[in-house]
Amino acid sequence: MSASWTISVGGRVYGPYNLDQMRAFHAEGRLADHSLVARPGEAQFYPAHQDSDLALLFGDPDESLPEEIEEVAGEETGAESLATAGHPATPHRFGRSEQDAIDGPSHYVIIADMKSRSITGLEEEIFNMGPAHRFMPQSWVLTSEASLNTIRTRLVQKLGKIDSLFIVDAARDKAAWFNFGPENDSRVRRMWSRPQEFSGTERRTIKRA
Repeated sequence: MSASWTISVGGRVYGPYNLDQMRAFHAEGRLADHSLVARPGEAQFYPAHQDSDLALLFGDPDESLPEEIEEVAGEETGAESLATAGHPATPHRFGRSEQDAIDGPSHYVIIADMKSRSITGLEEEIFNMGPAHRFMPQSWVLTSEASLNTIRTRLVQKLGKIDSLFIVDAARDKAAWFNFGPENDSRVRRMWSRPQEFSGTERRTIKRA
């Protein structure tokens, strides 16, 4: 029996897909090394690069980059699947939604916290990707045809190990971040993916924070 995978995106399950389809998703930029996948019969989703077959799509990881690269509410995210959350896993069209069906460039908000490297290299890379404007010392708005994943990958190359980055795709309600640490990662992921599930206590806790 040929291998197949399901993909978790923002709490929704897509698939199953065979290896040729997964290769196509990767070529289109819709499957990243940190996309959450599972094989039939597996209850937990895990990053695609941890799967022995899918790992071949991504090659050797760049060891110079810290591991805290995460993305939420976009094509490569999902804290858990509907199946593991006690909901039916209804397949949908993977990697495309009404929000994704937007022609032309997208608008991004980019916020950095540079502690170890000059901001010059980061800013030059931002301006290389489209019209941009720095509206605060380390914050920009950018209009670009590039995808969120592409922008994140290019900008991370300009960061040091203690620098951090947050990017919002305003047109598609997606975000990506780098080097936020596990506590912030968990909180932002939950808020962005499922804000309707917060209780009153959680709202008060987040507001105080």
